[in-house]
Formats: sequence, C-alpha cells, structure tokens
Amino acid sequence: MAAALSVACSKCNLRELCMPVGLSDEELGKIDELVATRRKIKRGGALFRNGEPFKSLFAIRTGFFKTCVTAEDGRDQVTGFQMAGEIIGLDGIVNDQHTCDAIAIEDAEVCVMPFDRITELSREVNALQHHVHRIMSREIVREHGVMLLLGSMRAEERLAAFLLNLVQRLHARGFSRSELVLRMTREEMGSYLGLKLETVSRTFSKFADEGIIEVRHRHLRILDADALNRLVNPPPGRE
Repeated sequence: MAAALSVACSKCNLRELCMPVGLSDEELGKIDELVATRRKIKRGGALFRNGEPFKSLFAIRTGFFKTCVTAEDGRDQVTGFQMAGEIIGLDGIVNDQHTCDAIAIEDAEVCVMPFDRITELSREVNALQHHVHRIMSREIVREHGVMLLLGSMRAEERLAAFLLNLVQRLHARGFSRSELVLRMTREEMGSYLGLKLETVSRTFSKFADEGIIEVRHRHLRILDADALNRLVNPPPGRE
C-alpha cells in the first residue's frame, strides 16, 4: 500500500547511497518531487513479479529483498540480495516489463520513483542521468562477478566472497565491519551461490571450527577477515 511521503530525499540519511551527490538546492528540490510515494512490503510479500509492466525504480529505505527467477524445474533461483540504500527494478528497463520477482525477506519500505519522471528530470539534472547509468553499470559488473563466482570458485571461496561482499556493503551503511545479522536463509544463500544447503551448512561449520567466523543462529561475527580474503584472493604461488 502506498504511503504519503513524510521525509524528503534531501533530508534522508541514505541520500548519498541512492542519489547523486553535490546537487544544488534547486536540483535537490526537483529530486524531492521525484519520489511521489512510499510502499511498505511485509516479509514474504512481492514488490514486483516477473512479467509485470515496468513503471518505476525503487530505492530501498529499510529492509532486505531477494530477486529470483523460476528455473525450468520449477524451483526459485535467487539472483541477488538488495539492502537499504540500493536501487531495485532495473531489470524492467530493457523490455518494459520485469524479468524477475522481488521478494521482501524482512519487512521493508521503498521509495517509488516513476521511471518516466526520472527520464524527464534527467534532462534538467545531468547528475541524475549519470547516476542512473552508474547504477546500471554497477549492476552489470555485479552480475559479471557472480558469473565468475559460480564458474570458477570452490564452495569455500564462494561463501567467503559472499560474506566479505555483504559486510562491505553493510559497513558502507554505518554498520560493523565484522558483525552482521544474516537476513537470508542458508537455503537462499545456497541458491544464489549455486551450492546445496548441506554444502553451505558444512562450509559455515568448517569456517567456525577454523576460528574464522562465529555463528549464533543468524548472528555472524567475522573473527579473521584476512583468512576469508586469502580464500578469495590466494597469495601468489598458492592454488
């Protein structure tokens, strides 16, 4: 359900993550008019579904999402996880319809940014057009990274890369560099990383036994970030 906008983009503490920086007061005023509504999505609810018409991009204010597609065997394949300060919905730009489902994995709130208004405003605020291009480019780079991850890495390397990426993104939002709450299930992680649930659980246990991480339910603490980094980027001469 749409809710009236109560906090302008210019006053939002996530502005620098999802909006261009260095705008004039006049440009900020125009950006404030871009976000007409907010939507709250309950855990398990869909922000949009595969095949739905594409009309808006969404800036995540609070909560976590997963994007997924249905594989040929009918199972859901997780294609990404998105958090506060990130933009979701870019998949719909090419063919004017969404190509995946976006599901809230915890209660969430998004700012709705109609794409026709973004296009209009981009003509007046050059930084906005540049910013949208940067977001799209970042998404392409991310997908390329996932392909490399799935194509060439062992299970331990995949999970290490995933945890390092997650904590890095959370740290950019002011959270701890070493502690996090895993919003997604191990099954969802496995789907994203191309690993079976048993493999994910076994790898978590191995990391814990080796003193690299500490896990209590969904609370995870990284004890040895260097060890995770060495798994992802082994020193020269080591396989």
